[in-house]
This record gives sequence, structure tokens and C-alpha cells, in this order.
Amino acid sequence: MLPSGHPGVKTPKVGVLLVNLGTPDATDYFSMRRYLSEFLSDRRVIELSPLLWQPILQGIILTFRPKKSGHAYDQIWNHEAGEGPLLTHTRTQAEALQAHAAEHWPQVQVEFGMRYGNPSMAKGLDALKDGGCQRILLVPLYPQYSAATTATVNDKAFEWFARQRWQPALRTLPQYHDHPAYIQAISDSIREHLSGLDWKPDHLLSSFHGVPKEYLDKGDPYHCFCAKSGRLIRENLDWPSEQYTQTFQSRFGPKEWLQPYTDVTVEALAKQGVKNLAIVAPGFSVDCLETLEEIAIGLKETFHEHGGENFTYIPCLNSSDRSNQLIAQLVHNELQGWI
Repeated sequence: MLPSGHPGVKTPKVGVLLVNLGTPDATDYFSMRRYLSEFLSDRRVIELSPLLWQPILQGIILTFRPKKSGHAYDQIWNHEAGEGPLLTHTRTQAEALQAHAAEHWPQVQVEFGMRYGNPSMAKGLDALKDGGCQRILLVPLYPQYSAATTATVNDKAFEWFARQRWQPALRTLPQYHDHPAYIQAISDSIREHLSGLDWKPDHLLSSFHGVPKEYLDKGDPYHCFCAKSGRLIRENLDWPSEQYTQTFQSRFGPKEWLQPYTDVTVEALAKQGVKNLAIVAPGFSVDCLETLEEIAIGLKETFHEHGGENFTYIPCLNSSDRSNQLIAQLVHNELQGWI
């Protein structure tokens, strides 16, 4: 029995925080500048001394890039909801996992947050702590680990933990690049999409987000994880190796990034006579600017401009039943001993 005047004690719960990259609040200049400033100031993303990088970022890049990026975001924006598709899908994923938890794990509370922008990770972690969660599973929605993605999510969570007087216990979901459920989900989504076409691809291209090559040289395992994911997906599909290419996209700045580059490869394939091209982006859990604008719009134009005829982009798993089941399975595996 609690002594008189003692604060109320909540029933202990287990918390799950789904985390994705993030999205600007809107597509206007100042919303884009605020988002890009936070993103590009992350030392895990841009490994330059702030003394060198911040004058370039704040004085040059953020003067011009927000307008260009805002235009790109506007082309894929969920105007009905007034938000980016990444936010729409991540929220829906969290709602689906909470519904699953209510049925199977009644002591589990689910929240979501973004590494950059809103809703913040801190807001999600505050909600879990306020809900009585004494154990928290952090779920970065990146199949392939990289210091620039998974590690920076963990860093941000650790910052929040450092401010807590009473810290909940913490687990972090590891990479799931070769998990059978992930490979099967991606492969099935490819099969389903291609079965709905009235033409057959001559070539399948898997495009992963790139990082500077020096990150690999310093020991980042991301390149290896992408290679394994791509190989396992191709093998699951029983797709001919000579009709399959794995590439890296979204390079930024003058440094060499992981190769081969997606845009260069798409142009080369078209020039080599490939008429029917399908592209999938297995490293993204939900569609975003890099898939919907860069691939589905930009690279489609590139392919057609250089002689290609039929082009299709295979959507990410997004908030489909297939995606929700995968997340529930991954979370269930990591909650063993807690539920």
C-alpha cells in the first residue's frame, strides 16, 4: 500500500517506438530550410567538422536548396492530409502495430517518431514514459544498418535517455537485411506488381540509398548488407543474374559515393537497348522523396529520353498488410522475455 501523498504508480508497460527518417512540415522555403538544416547538420550524415561545414551549409546550401527541394516535395506531397507520404505511412504502420498489440500484447504501447522534423523522437519517448513504459524497444525502420541511418536514430534516443532521472530499460532493433520475412515480403511485392503489368521487364534494378564511399572505407557495413539483401531477393525471385543490377542513388556533393550510380545505370541500360525496365527500392520501408520523385518521376524521364519504352517503379511495402505483418514479426522477435 502506498504511503499518503505518494504519487500515483502506473501499471508497468512495454513501449515500442517506430522511427523513420523524417519529413518537412510543409513545402515552403522556411519549412524546408528548417528541416534540411537539422538533417544536414547531423554529424553522422555529414562527417565534416562543423567549423568547415556549417558556414557552407547555412550560408550557401540553405540559401538555394530549400526552394529546389520544396518543389520536389510538392510533386509527391499528400496534399489532402497536408503532409509527406513518409509521415502518412509511418503513422499508419504505428496504428496497425498498436491494433496488433491490443489483440496480442495488451501490455504494449506503440508510438512513432521521426529522426528529423515532426513528430520528434523525444515526443514519442515522452509519451511512452508517461504511459508507464518501463521497457522500451526502439525500432529504426531501416533494413540495412548504416551509421548515417540506424546509428543516428540510436544516438538521438540515447540523448533522450541521458536526460532521464529514471531510465526505462532499452532495446534496439538490429538490421533485418537478411531476415527471411523481409526478403519474402519484398519478393512477393515485386511479383504482385509485375503480375499486374501488360509487359514483361527486360531488366530488374534494385536501387538503395547511397552513402559516401569513405564511410565504407571507415568500416560502415551498409554496402555489404545491401549486397546481401539484393542477392537474396534476386534468388527468391529466381531472376536471371544477367538481367539484374544493384545500384545506389541520391548522391550529394563532390565526393565519390557507393557505385554503381542509379541514374548513370538507368541511362546506360536504355542506351544499351533495354526497352522494359522495372525498379525497386528495397532499402526504403516507405515511399518518400527519393523513391517517388527521384525514381518514379525523374528516372522514368531519363529512361524514356535515352530510348527506353516501358518503365515501372515498384512501390515500397509502405503501410500495406504485408508491411504491417513484417513489422509485427520483427517486433515480436525482439520483445521475447519482455512479453
